[in-house]
Amino acid sequence: MPNLGWGGMGGIAVPEPVKLVFAITGQTEAMLHRAVGRLEEAFGPVDSESDIYPFTFSEYYATEMGSSLIKRFCSMATPVDPEALADIKLASNVMECGLPRPDGLPGRGANLDPGYVNGAQLVLATTKNYSHRLYLGAGIFAEITLIYQRGGFQPMPWTYPDYRTELALAYFEQVRRLCLERR
Repeated sequence: MPNLGWGGMGGIAVPEPVKLVFAITGQTEAMLHRAVGRLEEAFGPVDSESDIYPFTFSEYYATEMGSSLIKRFCSMATPVDPEALADIKLASNVMECGLPRPDGLPGRGANLDPGYVNGAQLVLATTKNYSHRLYLGAGIFAEITLIYQRGGFQPMPWTYPDYRTELALAYFEQVRRLCLERR
């Protein structure tokens, strides 16, 4: 690499593997359990799960998934390459099609939102573009949702309300510890 006159460039490095996480939203505990089973078939065993909590932060999914939704987070035991996030989001979208609503009405029975945790951040994948999101490819974007700073995860201005809760922050700190222990 030629010297470009400004003191040199940083070396290109391959990032370390990260902890794959999912947020799972659905109508029933049985649906969340079924969704976890599908995730394990595709990505290996789950090594941690958050408590289940009522998803009362938004009505965004109500039309498609029904009301009185619940949610939980889980992390997968097998580390992944962060570069795989777009493909993982595409795969989880396909899985959602195989999880019909338990009440028999049209729509998804579960919403599966993948992301990853490393020592510095929680990154989520999405199909929705906004000013703070970066394009990964294949119609998938990523956002840094939480950053690890001052001894804990801190939300960003755009962080979803349920990711700002004590439950979420404590859970993702637990996942971060698992990630760091496996280095």
